[in-house]
Amino acid sequence: MAMNIFKREEPVTAYYAVEKLGLLYNFITTLLIIVFFNDLHNPKEMLLGRFFVAAGTFVLIYLYTKYPSRATAFLRVLYQMSLLSYWYPDTFEFNRIFPNLDYLFASLEYDLFGCQPALLFDQVCSGILWREAFNMGYWLYYPMIATISIYTFFARPREVERCTFVIMCSFFIYYFIYIFVPVAGPQFYFPAIGDGLAATGPYPEIGNYFNLNPEITIAQEGKGVFFTELVGMAQSSGERPTAAFPSSHIGISLIIVMLAYRINRRIFAGMLPVFLLLCCATVYIKAHYLVDAIAGLLSGTMLYYLTSWLYRRWMKE
Repeated sequence: MAMNIFKREEPVTAYYAVEKLGLLYNFITTLLIIVFFNDLHNPKEMLLGRFFVAAGTFVLIYLYTKYPSRATAFLRVLYQMSLLSYWYPDTFEFNRIFPNLDYLFASLEYDLFGCQPALLFDQVCSGILWREAFNMGYWLYYPMIATISIYTFFARPREVERCTFVIMCSFFIYYFIYIFVPVAGPQFYFPAIGDGLAATGPYPEIGNYFNLNPEITIAQEGKGVFFTELVGMAQSSGERPTAAFPSSHIGISLIIVMLAYRINRRIFAGMLPVFLLLCCATVYIKAHYLVDAIAGLLSGTMLYYLTSWLYRRWMKE
């Protein structure tokens, strides 16, 4: 296997689908930086970061042309997919300049359900086994993405372009939503307004509060063991008060499950229970309101078919 992936092959001269997406997202958000330059906290650093991200793309393409193989091709795809963790917190740098909208979503949540499910869920399922199970599902979100991407690259190479395009394009559509819809979620909003108001309201507008107070409150700190601690560490290192509506964790994981159903039924069978745990976990750990989770299911379904259609139109023209 190792010898095969390093074997020289006939180079593919075209950009990969994920590279086109990455460069396009880079370009559009660069234009946004220019438009909002005076409102952003670190516009020069954001522009410089985009330069290096684009440079990395071209360096890897050049490396591939010099040493064309499955290994260097994989590096090109891996680089673009790994950048998703860079682009995610970047959305906060944009949406922090807009007034926060959590008060609308918390009010809608209470009006629909007569309570705040994010506050009650971990009380109903309070044992360590429940906590670890839900956090396991939440954390395995990242291995799910890696599994389907790596499997298609090496086992189903004809599917890898479509698969990675669908995943990345869906991510970027979510990211554009997060830039202009500043909803932080219960784990940020409830500590900001206090426990008394969080339970029953009224839910006040807090304007630009997160612009000056971006710190995260780890709702489960000190409550769990292995997977709970892993989720806590991931949130501490990369979470921002952004990206609550709709839930991309649910939307993207649903897309991954739908891709797995098409590509390998055994992988699908393994992912399905993880997906169900993840759906519960988003509300359980207070990352999302229940309305965010429902919107994640609906948007994930729509994005799967939309991005599949876009791939056929863009890459097969």
